[in-house]
Amino acid sequence: MTKPLQASTSRRRPAVMLLGVGLLLAQMAAQAEGLEPETTLSYNVGMLSDYRVRGIAQTSFKPAIQGGVDWAHRSGFYAGVFGSNVRWVKEFNGATKGNTEVDFYGGFKGAMDELPLTYDVGVITYQYPGNNSGVGGKVPAGTFANASTVEIYGAVTYKIYTLKINRSTGNFLGNLASSGSLYIDLSAAVDLGNAFSLTPHIGRQTIPNQLDNTGNYTDMSLTLAKDFGNGLVASAMATRTNADTVFYTDTNGRYLGKSALVLGLKYNF
Repeated sequence: MTKPLQASTSRRRPAVMLLGVGLLLAQMAAQAEGLEPETTLSYNVGMLSDYRVRGIAQTSFKPAIQGGVDWAHRSGFYAGVFGSNVRWVKEFNGATKGNTEVDFYGGFKGAMDELPLTYDVGVITYQYPGNNSGVGGKVPAGTFANASTVEIYGAVTYKIYTLKINRSTGNFLGNLASSGSLYIDLSAAVDLGNAFSLTPHIGRQTIPNQLDNTGNYTDMSLTLAKDFGNGLVASAMATRTNADTVFYTDTNGRYLGKSALVLGLKYNF
């Protein structure tokens, strides 16, 4: 059977590039006239000595290279994509495929007129392309439990404090019967002056229907960051958890929730 013709990758790429260039030119023109641009497009690249999410090691204590693109509209709507290398899908969930994390997210940010509060609501999906998570791993042998996860989230910020809640709409990171997993996060953004900032954080992860609630844990971190200007930011984060040592130990015998000092460098442009 003859396959339908498809536009070649080489023809699609120039169109995407032209769209990005057009958005940047419009943004620069508005800034030159002293106006707030209708939309903004920003990029970031960075590296971490140890990629942690909610206190749990994603790269088995190895470095990570990351990058992202963010689009924002003046009305408050935004969308973005983020990518990183990972190791946990193979070494924790027992998969043979799944070395990459690609996140897609979008939402709306706004302010409350009656109260000195801002809010942020949206949806995010953590994708691990091609993964076959769960085969012989944390779920019964021969059972397939895709690691890719979708969460809805909502956050409220008052002065320097932010409270955020994430809830999964389906199975959470390859755990069976784990729909409705919750993560509650409280943090503060403290300006220390001289372009230094300090961010204390505490979070609570719950994963339903896991034996003896062993998937539930609390994580804490303290991040010191220095903005060098021109988009360059360096950071040092101390993190620890009380995650169950059996549940959060990978197939190589490494406890992924252990305390660590994570160094990072990020460039925003």
